[in-house]
Amino acid sequence: MKNKLMLIFAVLLSAILVLSACGTEDEEPAEETDDETTEETTDETEEEAPDFSVAMVTDEGGVDDRSFNQSAWEGIQAFGEEHGLERGEGYDYAQSDDAADYMPNLNGLIQQEYDLIFGIGFELMDSVEQVAESNPDTNFALVDDVIEADNVASVTFAEEQGSFLAGVAAALKTESDEVGFVGGITSPLIKRFEVGFVAGVKSVNPDIDVRVEYAETFSDEQMGRSFANSMYSDGIDVIYHASGAVGNGIFTEARNRIENNPDDPVWVIGVDRDQYDEGQQGDHNVALTSMVKRVDVAVQEVSEMAMSGEFPGGEHLILGLEDDAISIADTNDEAYTDEIHEEVSDWEEQILNGDIVVPETDEELEDFIDSL
Repeated sequence: MKNKLMLIFAVLLSAILVLSACGTEDEEPAEETDDETTEETTDETEEEAPDFSVAMVTDEGGVDDRSFNQSAWEGIQAFGEEHGLERGEGYDYAQSDDAADYMPNLNGLIQQEYDLIFGIGFELMDSVEQVAESNPDTNFALVDDVIEADNVASVTFAEEQGSFLAGVAAALKTESDEVGFVGGITSPLIKRFEVGFVAGVKSVNPDIDVRVEYAETFSDEQMGRSFANSMYSDGIDVIYHASGAVGNGIFTEARNRIENNPDDPVWVIGVDRDQYDEGQQGDHNVALTSMVKRVDVAVQEVSEMAMSGEFPGGEHLILGLEDDAISIADTNDEAYTDEIHEEVSDWEEQILNGDIVVPETDEELEDFIDSL
């Protein structure tokens, strides 16, 4: 399966390059044409869009959370645009403001007869499972959890691996030897972010303190700002979040502190997509790095497979560092220095070659720390 996924990566990239190269040329009209020439020109210049449609349902963070849902929607958009589909017919999304919207949104897309429907986030698991059982002729995909059904593809990521590297970066950057983690809803998924982060921090320096907080939501920006204010005020200087739109509040608090005091050493580690733009404040950027989780690419891959008749129904796709589906952003080269980059790369190599197995649970973390 990993070979198939890597092949699709290459196909997607090749298609994008071809479209970029061919989409800008203008043709001069011929002085004389006949029916045959006109027919040939029409065949060459007009490509009929495929008879395929795909849509997604967001979790409560919304499509513009600047994180997880937005990354998935960017993948849907890229797939649609690549294949000449139009929003509202060939691809679309349904916004969920809270959990009560999941079932109506899924059923609405089913009624519109979309060929493939994504549930974005583990919170949609029960709803996707119900509609998949009731609609066996429709294909579904769930991101961040697993459903055992022939018409459902499950996609998860090795978030603990990228979070470990985020922890290494935090440990190398902190001046106070105090760092923080803010999670969204307590769950096995977000626990992988937390545990991986703590393991990375402790691997660099076991004496660094890690404070952990959970918002129990993915949408309350003000709560994120409150957590960040408390942490920064207590001397924590690096915060890693895995909390959707809650993280926007963390960035807001960090930017405001820099605006009031440019020498205040506060940093945020983003999640899911490169959140560098969220960190910009004047000439300074508070985004140390981001743990990039390529939900966009995963969505494109599964859509390609479904359109080509190879939908991985009943399969569980696990994507990690070795698939280039998890990575650490190095956009902020002033903060994420060459020294940090090199050391993070060394730890990444140890994960890839099996020297380090990153823990995923509290029990595994305890054993991991004891082994240091």
